[in-house]
Amino acid sequence: MKKEQELKDIVKARYAKIAEQGKAENAASCCGATTPSNKIYNIMMDDYSETQGYIEDADLGLGCGLPTQFAKIKKGDTVIDLGSGAGNDCFVARHETGVEGKVIGIDFTPIMIEKARINAEKLGYNNVEFREGDIDAMPISNDVADVVVSNCVLNLVPNKQKVIEEIHRVLKPGGHFSISDIVLVGDLPDALKEDAEMYAGCVAGAIQKPAYLQMIINQGFQNVTLQKEKPITIPDDILVKYLSEEEVKTFNKGATGIFSVTVYAEKEGTTSEKPKVKLSEISENTACNPNTGCC
Repeated sequence: MKKEQELKDIVKARYAKIAEQGKAENAASCCGATTPSNKIYNIMMDDYSETQGYIEDADLGLGCGLPTQFAKIKKGDTVIDLGSGAGNDCFVARHETGVEGKVIGIDFTPIMIEKARINAEKLGYNNVEFREGDIDAMPISNDVADVVVSNCVLNLVPNKQKVIEEIHRVLKPGGHFSISDIVLVGDLPDALKEDAEMYAGCVAGAIQKPAYLQMIINQGFQNVTLQKEKPITIPDDILVKYLSEEEVKTFNKGATGIFSVTVYAEKEGTTSEKPKVKLSEISENTACNPNTGCC
């Protein structure tokens, strides 16, 4: 696989192109990044259309979950959205914070920032702002956020541990995050794992589910909860671009699983002396109703 900066450049270039595509084109591919298949597949994204605060113009169809529905955002909260794109999750979060709160979106693609700002201005949302920057080095001060959300973005960052550290840094003591992302159980074929487009497409950059959760635990987060999990199936007409027909059959029958997960965790409070949670102790609350708070 390519070096860290090369991967970042590939993702930035690809998502700049995605910003100029329509939602239907993005929905036809893995996170909008691969060549569209010959049918429209909603491969990863969840349906936002019934979500309060949803703005269709800001939805590029690039997510893999509904983290804002699970994030327990309250009126007056300060919320940070990592990889904010055209602003979709920020505007949903703003509905929850109300005018009393504040929402900050971070994205490293200039055209995405531009689109998000235009959308916010059209809506008259003075308490939603967008900052250009990397989520592994956020342009945010320490202890700012009550809540951090992100939708199918951490898997695109080569240094995922640094992102987890940054989330911990920007959260207030006692704050929490709810993040949707792609993880693996089992190994991808090398042809998928080593392909830059599949990396930009949220697949090749995904890591093993236990390793993902362990990074969160190692950072000292408490009450780590798996709020939602769903399997992701890559259509055969995308797989055949990378694998032979026989390899496609083997992959589809194999033990490798690609999953969208939504993970919740809390930063320890100022006087917290809770012992570090163990991986085996993580709660799986995948059947919960997001409208009741989930955790």
